[in-house]
Amino acid sequence: MSRSIQYTASPLLTSRTPVWRSKLIVGALALGFVGLGARAAYIQVLNNDFFKRQGEVRYTRTQALPANRGRILDRNGLILASSVPVPSISAAPDEVSLNDSERHQLAKLLGIPEAELVKKLADEDKSFVWLKRQIDPDNAKKIAELNFKGIYQRTEYRRQYPEGEAAAHVVGFTNVEDNGQEGIELQFNSALRGRAGSRHVINNRLGQAVEQVGETLAPEAGTDVQLSIDTKVQFFAYQKLREAVLANRAQAGSVVVLDARTGEVLALANYPSYDPEKRVNLSGAQLRNRALTDTFEPGSVMKPFTIGLALNTGRVKPSTIIDTAPGMLTITGSPIRDSHPHGALTVEQVIQLSSNVGTTKIAMQMPAIEMWETFSGAGFGQKPQIEFPGAVSGRLRPGKSWRPIEQATASYGYGLSASLFQMVRSYTVFSHDGQIIPATLLKSDQQPAGVPVFTADTAAKVRKMLQMAAGPGGTGPKAQTEGYSVGGKSGTAYKQVGKGYGSDGNRKYRSWFVGMAPIDQPRIVVGVMLDEPTAGKYFGGEVAAPVFSETVQQALRVMGVQPDITIRPQVVATGVQESF
Repeated sequence: MSRSIQYTASPLLTSRTPVWRSKLIVGALALGFVGLGARAAYIQVLNNDFFKRQGEVRYTRTQALPANRGRILDRNGLILASSVPVPSISAAPDEVSLNDSERHQLAKLLGIPEAELVKKLADEDKSFVWLKRQIDPDNAKKIAELNFKGIYQRTEYRRQYPEGEAAAHVVGFTNVEDNGQEGIELQFNSALRGRAGSRHVINNRLGQAVEQVGETLAPEAGTDVQLSIDTKVQFFAYQKLREAVLANRAQAGSVVVLDARTGEVLALANYPSYDPEKRVNLSGAQLRNRALTDTFEPGSVMKPFTIGLALNTGRVKPSTIIDTAPGMLTITGSPIRDSHPHGALTVEQVIQLSSNVGTTKIAMQMPAIEMWETFSGAGFGQKPQIEFPGAVSGRLRPGKSWRPIEQATASYGYGLSASLFQMVRSYTVFSHDGQIIPATLLKSDQQPAGVPVFTADTAAKVRKMLQMAAGPGGTGPKAQTEGYSVGGKSGTAYKQVGKGYGSDGNRKYRSWFVGMAPIDQPRIVVGVMLDEPTAGKYFGGEVAAPVFSETVQQALRVMGVQPDITIRPQVVATGVQESF
């Protein structure tokens, strides 16, 4: 039985509360409200940056606006590389919820294994992941129609290369981030890529942009780059080179076409090549721009420089007789031979018949340092100043250290190395009145400033000798071209096998032909190289000269150069083979 309590009779309740206690409680409550008000004012008015940032982190996103990469054009404005908008598919893994059937369907449209899709979506802590970049537009449309939660699309740009394999080594390519990786795409990446823009948006709880905030920074499109390449000349040169490499079962080949007046590169092609838009399982052999990166001992194509120096210094004349019998001589115990004994030859015939012995005898009349200065002045041993990555300098040892045998072998192209591009540019000495001119891959309307190497008279005399070498009785009659006079020099150089050049049954060759046309007033210089032809022929006049002939004829027609001969030249099937 509960006991009755008289609360009203409690002394505690009947006692009077002190006034100070009431005031303390009221004051504390008032102080608390003042503090809350001050804190609210501080947060919302005086120092709200931090909380704004925290809100933006949770609800706003900065979206990149990709810039349209600049185009690469040929000299006539035809497109060599351009960008097209394509969709890319991304996901927010923490939002995605797919059943087995939906996952299989999405993987199929993306073109990736289902296991890879599962792996990308496995991390639920991620708010963004790429599923497939630069997808086929039709598949992207089908994915959008499925309306899967957490699957998004955005627009990027993909490069297209209309000329494909023919211009691949010039143009190069970009990666998925639209950065240049090879060729002109790499060399001019900064100018081509432009500047990306951005905008700030507010996202809803599903990650969808519902409102734009602030100003939009518009993207700046990249700058177009116009090359000196002529698409028609480039395509034809590539096709003829490809045919020659396959027909002669060669490892590779290169061709360079240079405007003899401006130094502009009209064509630069290599085979094997690749499709810049389909770069799966590419090898280094396909990617390498051999015309600029590979160096070789040039062989007989160096002889005109040795003869040119002797003419320029007055030591010989074109009619000077050089006794090459019995087709061999010895320099400090090392034999130098001609492929066939010729006996007494004029200086012109030394070039026409490509005599090692005759060239050596002329060279040994001159100081080694003079030869070195001439070779160096023609660009050998120096990196070409051209707008392209990876160009190499080749090798030319200082002339002051040349031994007699080194001077002798250098006179006909051994003991030094050069790329095909260097070789073609060096021949502008003969096409441009004794001056070497700079080469460029960019279209130019200005006449280049040449650097004198020989006199104009010497250059004209050497051109006549080159015409004889490319004519009947010379080493390169297959270089003759219908309607145009040509001059040039073939070369067949041994490739090094280990520390030497291999035995007779194990030798490998590189075959060259470098020349110009029309011969009196050259408009183009063309060089052709085939690496390791194995179909039975390997002399430069046999395997490289025909490519030169066809390329010259097509290039001059494209340039609108009028034929300078009216009678079809007599193309003979055989000629004198050059000496090694």
